[in-house]
Amino acid sequence: KTTTTGTMNPNLQKLVKIVGKEERTIVGLMSGTSLDGLDVAVCKFRGNGFDTKVEIVQFQTVDYDQAFKDEVRKVFAKENVEFESLVVLNEWIGIVHSEMILSLLSQWKMDPSSIDCVASHGQTVFHAPKHQQKRKDGNFPNATLQIGDGDHIATKTGIITISDFRQKHLAAGAEGAPLSVYGDILLFSSDKEDRILLNLGGIANFTFLPASRDINQVFSTDAGPANTLLDFYARSLFSLPCDRDGKLAKQGKVNQNLLNKMLGHPFFSNELPKTTGPELFNKDFVSNYLGSEDVSPHDLLATLTQLTVEGVALAIEKKFTNPRLKIFASGGGMHNTFLMSRMRIRLPSCEISNTNQLGFLPDAKEAVLFALLANETLCGNPAETFKGGSKGIPPISMGKISFPS
Repeated sequence: KTTTTGTMNPNLQKLVKIVGKEERTIVGLMSGTSLDGLDVAVCKFRGNGFDTKVEIVQFQTVDYDQAFKDEVRKVFAKENVEFESLVVLNEWIGIVHSEMILSLLSQWKMDPSSIDCVASHGQTVFHAPKHQQKRKDGNFPNATLQIGDGDHIATKTGIITISDFRQKHLAAGAEGAPLSVYGDILLFSSDKEDRILLNLGGIANFTFLPASRDINQVFSTDAGPANTLLDFYARSLFSLPCDRDGKLAKQGKVNQNLLNKMLGHPFFSNELPKTTGPELFNKDFVSNYLGSEDVSPHDLLATLTQLTVEGVALAIEKKFTNPRLKIFASGGGMHNTFLMSRMRIRLPSCEISNTNQLGFLPDAKEAVLFALLANETLCGNPAETFKGGSKGIPPISMGKISFPS
């Protein structure tokens, strides 16, 4: 009698070897809704869960050229798109990101074979939580879509790739965002003080980390628009990519009537936690409230800056009475000095700085987060680490694994 046993696929053998290493080198990728560029962070990880130690070896943002931005904007946060464009962009973005990875590794004199895996967020093109969906013809679930195929990245770079992290979050009953909470819990929790980790990307979101380290008290939510409206109107009114340092907004005055009308949108009174995106906070959102009101370009930017500030402050105040918290900011909005000064005025009892104060490069935070999620998927035990988490923090492994061959 003979028995035939299978041999392990070489890709799986390599994966098992990576899992067993004391130290793993993971490239984290983040491409946000602002479409500034691709954040690329080379990270070395030791351990997992609350024992995670991470070192940022290299970090760079590779700017997108105008042609890339134009192609993505054809499908980005639009209700109706040319379906062929969406399909081909999924493959094309994966290829473009692969070329950026290989170019940077060459620049840094790092061989692709020295990288254990790539963790790719992809490019969000539509975020559709149930509360924001316009369809009324069925009981549809929370949904989101990121494109930039992981198989293309794995095949072109020759590196195992983990991608499409948000779908598991949805499948577990959450809204697909914010995912930063997982990294915030593992990297920034302190038993000495309560902390808020505030991310000012296209959308503003924050994580509350209690000094008790009780995961059931950890809280994470979107708060409203951040750079998505400011960047759009900097482009459309001033032909600039952004309002650098808030210099344009600083020249204007807040139109209180317009601000109050925008803050009257149901999003700002919705129960926490909640998520949103440019599908809501876009040109139409502003135009609907602006109407025939005559607001100067500088006043509009000042008002939209204050909208970001109010969104964050109202969400914090909804959760905490008379908040006296240490707030550590990251994301592109952190560089807007006018925005940050208005935030400090609005929340005078809070101490507001950025993650540099925690020894962590703020601009790299989101890319490192996805590298961390990949590390947890490879060798962590999220079902135990995040057990008992509050709504929006299901204890799950995230991401789909793509092999190079």
